[in-house]
Amino acid sequence: MEREIKAKMDELIALLKDPEVTVSEKEMIVKLEKVLELMNNPEQIAAERAKLQERLKAVVTLVDKASVDPDIDVEYCVSENGEAPYIAVKYAEDKYVERKIRLTDKYLDNSAEEIAKLVTFSIEQFKEEIDSVQMG
Repeated sequence: MEREIKAKMDELIALLKDPEVTVSEKEMIVKLEKVLELMNNPEQIAAERAKLQERLKAVVTLVDKASVDPDIDVEYCVSENGEAPYIAVKYAEDKYVERKIRLTDKYLDNSAEEIAKLVTFSIEQFKEEIDSVQMG
């Protein structure tokens, strides 16, 4: 729900900033009313947030089971301000080498198992890149 609100607000801002597009006052009012309607349903927002948290917990469990490399630290980050959650992957020997795997809407539309596979693949790619740089 929060992602939907953010997307609608981004759409409104893009419309207002675009000098090529003429937006009528009535059209803006209709779009703003839709955003307000979404925002005025806190129960649904809380339910969707809880559902997302549960799915992310399942992803964490699956990724932890699949990732057994002691050289890689995995940190799970969920933002409270509506931004997409992400997974920070760090090389244990050099804390400055890090990759953030953002779980965008495209990721989050998948099941927990599919998300875990995508994340695990990204972690494996990260490890291969680090190994190739270190080996020369």
